[in-house]
Amino acid sequence: MTHDIDAEVDANFERFQQLLPELMKMHAGKHALMRGGTVEALFASPSVAMAAGRSQFPDGLFSVQEVTDRPVDLGFFSHAVDTRASHPSSATG
Repeated sequence: MTHDIDAEVDANFERFQQLLPELMKMHAGKHALMRGGTVEALFASPSVAMAAGRSQFPDGLFSVQEVTDRPVDLGFFSHAVDTRASHPSSATG
């Protein structure tokens, strides 16, 4: 399952980069909930976007990206973090 999540995040990020110039025009600062290379919805905060993703996609195959054109340096956490451990339904994965 981890491989599936990694592949989803990678594909979503690649597509997000392609969509970013257009998203910046009207949605800068929002957080995009993505699945299957599609922006499913936009949210004002990352926590709300994550909650919506967990609710809509209990298999965990989604990602959240901030609509920004500046690079974000998260140091050690610069890769997607698997949050399934903090979600009760993840015990089956």
